[in-house]
Amino acid sequence: MTQMLASVDQRTQLVGENRLELLLFRISVSQLFAINVFKVKEVVKVPPLSAMPGSHSSIIGVANLRGQSIPVIDLRKAIGFRPSTIHPESNLIVTEYNRSVQGFLVDKVEHIVNLTWGDIMPPPKTVGRDNYLTAITRIEYQDKQELVSIIDVEKVLAEIIHYDIRLSEGVLDEQLLPHMHGRKVLIADDSATARRQVRETLEQLGLEVIEVSDGLLALNQLKRWCDEGKVITDHILMLITDAEMPEMDGYKLTYEVRNDKRMQDLFITLNTSLSGSFNNAMVEKVGCNRFISKFQPDLLVEVVQERLKQILMAQA
Repeated sequence: MTQMLASVDQRTQLVGENRLELLLFRISVSQLFAINVFKVKEVVKVPPLSAMPGSHSSIIGVANLRGQSIPVIDLRKAIGFRPSTIHPESNLIVTEYNRSVQGFLVDKVEHIVNLTWGDIMPPPKTVGRDNYLTAITRIEYQDKQELVSIIDVEKVLAEIIHYDIRLSEGVLDEQLLPHMHGRKVLIADDSATARRQVRETLEQLGLEVIEVSDGLLALNQLKRWCDEGKVITDHILMLITDAEMPEMDGYKLTYEVRNDKRMQDLFITLNTSLSGSFNNAMVEKVGCNRFISKFQPDLLVEVVQERLKQILMAQA
């Protein structure tokens, strides 16, 4: 276990190859859950927790790890189960999402598995819109087939941390607004919460937002428009894509777009909860135009306005 956990932060080489590694854990005896290893900073035994009066009911305290105070979220409670009981095998999964660090209390971290995004499936439609999953998969684990539910961490955090879509004063270029109305933006993200945040931000500009839940759906939609004879850079202002998605990740999607002459000039923004210099290197490698760490409404609007200015200048 120690060796496995120590290697978590070294597992970046799979990103961009349409592969991922999942950290498996249990929050109940009967079912495996998972998050992407790339978002995990470390896994530790549960340290002493300090109370955090007035916090959300799913935040059970604050842990001090090497001088850093980290809010601890009871993941069981956050996704609708009974509250957890801390026991000797309990673990704290320390993650970084949207430029913030938090710990998730789970019953037990189990293992890391290496999969392709093609192995990952959307949740069944029968689970409804209020579920906390971005995807599911099946794996051979301990000599039997097990269902793995991949947590929509962005939805969990959005219910605990309020994300304000209001724009800061001076961000919006009023002169560009008349040129925004009627223009389309394609969004690819497996998190309905993330799509909603982007959509509600861009709708303030008068943009029409077209949403899909994975990279393959985005690629197929782009190809359909091209097959219909549409000039893709005229039809949509830009593509905004998440990095991690079932079927096809954002890096692979960008690679495929850049290798299709009909749409190779499409402006692509990578909008992801992953952060750090690694993403900047990947953006350059695969050919994205911009990288934005979620969730930054001001920066998102600035990128959209930058792209529109480029188009208007080219038309002048």
